[in-house]
Amino acid sequence: MDIEGELAQLKTTMQYLKDRQDILDVIVRESRGRDRHDAALTASCYWPEGADEHGAVPLSALDYPELANQGHARAFSMNQHNLANHTCEIDGDTAYCETYVVGTLLSHDGQTCTMASGRYMDQLERRNGEWRILWRRSTVEAAMQGDASWLHTPPVKGFLKGTRDRTDLSYHRPYEPGGAGARW
Repeated sequence: MDIEGELAQLKTTMQYLKDRQDILDVIVRESRGRDRHDAALTASCYWPEGADEHGAVPLSALDYPELANQGHARAFSMNQHNLANHTCEIDGDTAYCETYVVGTLLSHDGQTCTMASGRYMDQLERRNGEWRILWRRSTVEAAMQGDASWLHTPPVKGFLKGTRDRTDLSYHRPYEPGGAGARW
């Protein structure tokens, strides 16, 4: 293979890797937005005409961020989406992804934790060089509940904990040991 052929192949590979990373960044950013109840961050992951099917009825991408926040706030004091296996098929400016997720949900009284596993099936589109979710379908595959009272014991006292707003530690710059933050 000549140098032009090698460079063309390298360029194709680099574009594929960049697309894969950009797509994964969107999916991770969307989960972070919901965990922090940052509706603007969540909305930035969807094309305006898109939809998210979290439950029985698909919700408009324009309505989904606030409705998801309201649902989580009504049912739980804390939520965390942990992403795992991720597959991605890219076909030009369209990508089809499957991402495994484990949601951790803490009751309002802090005594019960629910963990539910499922998957996101996303169709993303690239427009003007930017990937966003067009359609999302979510499954629930399994769930379990357990005692969360350990969070209120001496070994946890003083540990940092997340908040559902922009006061969360992840928004602070620079990171400072011993700085401000919500604690158990």
